[in-house]
Amino acid sequence: MKRLLLSLILAGLMQGFVHAQKIFSCENRYDADFKVYVVKNRYDADLLVYKVSNRYDVDTDGRWYFVENRYDADKKIWFAENRYDADLLIFFVENRYDAGWRNRSKMHLVF
Repeated sequence: MKRLLLSLILAGLMQGFVHAQKIFSCENRYDADFKVYVVKNRYDADLLVYKVSNRYDVDTDGRWYFVENRYDADKKIWFAENRYDADLLIFFVENRYDAGWRNRSKMHLVF
């Protein structure tokens, strides 16, 4: 019985993590949960991001789905013009399997 309850709790937590990558891009930095800067070199990035076309293809390792309505988003971001204003440095990749964390100490930003 305890194992079943623990399994259900873990499944619920994992489902929340899997869908934690629906992103809304804010126009105002103060409305955002965190600020990102797009770097030009993948080796400078904290997170390699792949934009998915289906909201069900998201995951915690950098597969983001951009929503058009802020209320559909799990996280709101603002794109900084300067890397020193950003909380997270990202690089957009063209292959979904290249997406992932390079600096796991910043994972707390997206959860």
